[in-house]
Parts: sequence; structure tokens; C-alpha cells
Amino acid sequence: MTPESIKQLAKLLSQLPSLGPRQATRLAFHIASLPKEDAVALSEAARAVARLTTCTNCFSLSESGDLCYICSDKRRDQTMVAVVEKETDMMTLEKTRKYTGRYLIIGDLPKDGILTAGHRKRLQYLKKSAPAGGFSEIILALSPTTYGDLNASILAQELRTTAQKITRLGRGIPTGGEIEFADEDTLENALKNRN
Repeated sequence: MTPESIKQLAKLLSQLPSLGPRQATRLAFHIASLPKEDAVALSEAARAVARLTTCTNCFSLSESGDLCYICSDKRRDQTMVAVVEKETDMMTLEKTRKYTGRYLIIGDLPKDGILTAGHRKRLQYLKKSAPAGGFSEIILALSPTTYGDLNASILAQELRTTAQKITRLGRGIPTGGEIEFADEDTLENALKNRN
């Protein structure tokens, strides 16, 4: 007979993305078999995550109150905004250490191109927070997919009066890639985005 605590943990874990009931049950048993200090550390980490708040500026997660660590950094360029779908996109851009502006986490965008009330609320906030004369640049840092392209064109239309320039991330042949094996769309974008 499975202990009730394992059943409850498995039920909660199965609500996570990509974890079905079977994997969740295996993971619950794995957690139960950890040394007590590791299980306690995992529990404390989950409690700490539950205390996170949403940044009032970019809608990312914050440990320190109203603003996240990026928005509270006075050295960041407040006239440049990268619009991303999720925190992991922001983290990936941050790893490059090349982008020094602020962000707006718009949330997962729909495949049909119809923005939700939540998306519109975040766009309105961005428009209201624009400096006099608008942002110098808004970068639509969305994945280069059919849906990403559709949503980028919709966002560009929505934000057209909010920035002096609206751009997308450059696309093309990756470093180490061979022209011979690139598809036509990649080559077309590589030609368009050449420097």
C-alpha cells in the first residue's frame, strides 16, 4: 500500500509540465528515498519559491519586493526594452551579457494571434512607462517560428507609437553551420540580416 504522503506528492508533481502520473510517482518515491537533509533542502527551496513576488516593472519574479534584480539595477538602459515570452527567455538573453536594457515578460503568446486581456494589460503598462519621446528601441525577442512571427507583427503594430525603433532578433546561419545544409528560410534571413 502506497503511503498517503507519496500519493499526495505524486498528485502535486503530476501537475508540473511534462510530468505524467507515472513519472510523478517515480519522482515522489525518489524524493522519499533521499537523505533527510536533501529532502528538507528541497522542501525549503519550494517554500522559498512560494515567497517570490512579481516584479511590478517587467513581470518577472522577484525575491526583493516590488522590483526584480534587473529592474532595480540603475546601470540598465531604461530606454531599451526586450519583449520576451517567459523568464527563461530573459535568462538566456542575460547569459550573453550583451544586452543592458530592461525587459517585459509578455507571457506565453497564443498560436492564433489573438492577445488575451493579460497580454494587453502588460502592453498598456509598457506604453505608460515609456520615457518622453518613446523608447529608443523595443526588441521583440520572440522565437523564430510561424507563431513567433505572427505575434511579433501583432506586437509591433500595437507598440508602433511607443518606440523610435522596433526590431527583432537577427536570424541566419548558426556559427559552425554549413550553407549547403541550410534551408531556404534560414538563408533568406541570413541575407536580410547580414552585416
